[in-house]
Amino acid sequence: MSQTLETLVNLLTLEAIEENLFRGTSHDLGYRQLFGGQVLGQSLSAACQTVEPQRQVHSLHGYFLRAGDAKRPVVYQVERMRDGGSFSARRITAIQKGQIIFCGMASFQEQEQGFEHQILMPDVPGPDNLLSDIELIQQWGDKIPERVRERLPARKAIQLRPVGLQNPIDPRPQEPFQHIWLRADGILPAIPALHRYLLAYASDFFLVATALLPHAASLWQKDLQMASLDHALWFHREVKADEWLLYSLESPWAGEARGLARGHFFNQAGQLVASVTQEGLIRKRKDWA
Repeated sequence: MSQTLETLVNLLTLEAIEENLFRGTSHDLGYRQLFGGQVLGQSLSAACQTVEPQRQVHSLHGYFLRAGDAKRPVVYQVERMRDGGSFSARRITAIQKGQIIFCGMASFQEQEQGFEHQILMPDVPGPDNLLSDIELIQQWGDKIPERVRERLPARKAIQLRPVGLQNPIDPRPQEPFQHIWLRADGILPAIPALHRYLLAYASDFFLVATALLPHAASLWQKDLQMASLDHALWFHREVKADEWLLYSLESPWAGEARGLARGHFFNQAGQLVASVTQEGLIRKRKDWA
């Protein structure tokens, strides 16, 4: 396990400070606010500590209510809503400076057999001969915003290999679809919950950015205010976050200062392992230009 991945695993391994109450540290990835994936991963980590291990999380639905501060810890309060015959439900509240920044619901299920079908995995190049996102970004040298350049090493915990990456310095209109291979940078312990909340962390990458593709806009533009508004994540089968997964994304709509994006995670065997949907804020700010 690389040092950066070990740091990420520690970030998502929360301190229990009271019954159903947990505290997590924060990590600055160079965004304007706390990375939403951190809150998603830590929320699941907190909820998993209150559920029997044989019940695995199958869905998480949440709202980002306030921008988080990447320089401060986050406290998570878990409410045990129900423990039924085969399902458990948990409500998670994330708090900073006495205010709720995120609230969500997670559902857990014991493994069962049932009908099975899935969509096909897109036919795209595999990860072996692709450059990483950091290698691609470094091609733009001094044009990279300083806050992004300073935090690049912290992003190596998750290897990202885009199937083509738009030039963020000179973006051009394109269809709202993109594909990214990703995996943890090292071998993870065989703890199913850990692999799931690591995937929750990674699921916040690229979603709102996909809604920018038709508009020749970039995350690096100084006059763009962007933030995740809500997030829904479903786990369909066993997840191995330390093996290559294809993250296939699309944005079916944008308007009224919001953009909608959907994503599917496939393993290299073509199995659909998870799905995600997110709506994000996309606002042009003349006062930021």
